[in-house]
Amino acid sequence: MESTISSSSSRSVSPSSSSSPNSPPPSLPPVTVVVSPCAACKILRRRCAEKCVLAPYFPPNDPIKFTTAHRVFGASNIIKFLQELPESQRADAVSGMVYEANARLRDPVYGCAGAICQLQKQVSELQAQLAKAQAEVVNMQCQQSNLMALICMEMGQSPQASPPQQSNLDNFTIIPMSFLDDNNNFESVWEPHWT
Repeated sequence: MESTISSSSSRSVSPSSSSSPNSPPPSLPPVTVVVSPCAACKILRRRCAEKCVLAPYFPPNDPIKFTTAHRVFGASNIIKFLQELPESQRADAVSGMVYEANARLRDPVYGCAGAICQLQKQVSELQAQLAKAQAEVVNMQCQQSNLMALICMEMGQSPQASPPQQSNLDNFTIIPMSFLDDNNNFESVWEPHWT
């Protein structure tokens, strides 16, 4: 195309042209732009039309995307589905179809539902772990406040002039415990932890 443009510009600038000034410049052959067909049309072995519904969503450099969706849904169903949607929603629909097709190929029985159930199970397990950790934090905060209250009572009862005496707190140990047992039931919060 550059050679065509440079040759036409040289014709118009060149003073030694043999054509008369009133004659029209020679017409250039129409430039044909060769566009690679989309991945869908390549795989289906058909001519990719200018307004191909699949072209924006299945580029020629990513044929696996269309192959996966085509194996599960079929080309006619994909085209029909995309034609029914507004253009603003088509990209999301294609990515959803490709994801669902990949899930269906990995797990032919459950597909996306299997992945969703597995993720929901993980969420519920993590929520239980979080509740258990939060209960342990509350337990330790209660133990700390109880310990501080005992220390303050000991310091308030002993005369300030006398040397510090052996306290009952030396035998006190903080043992982390969980509010929740294995069945997610609350255990007794006020269990004594004196040794």
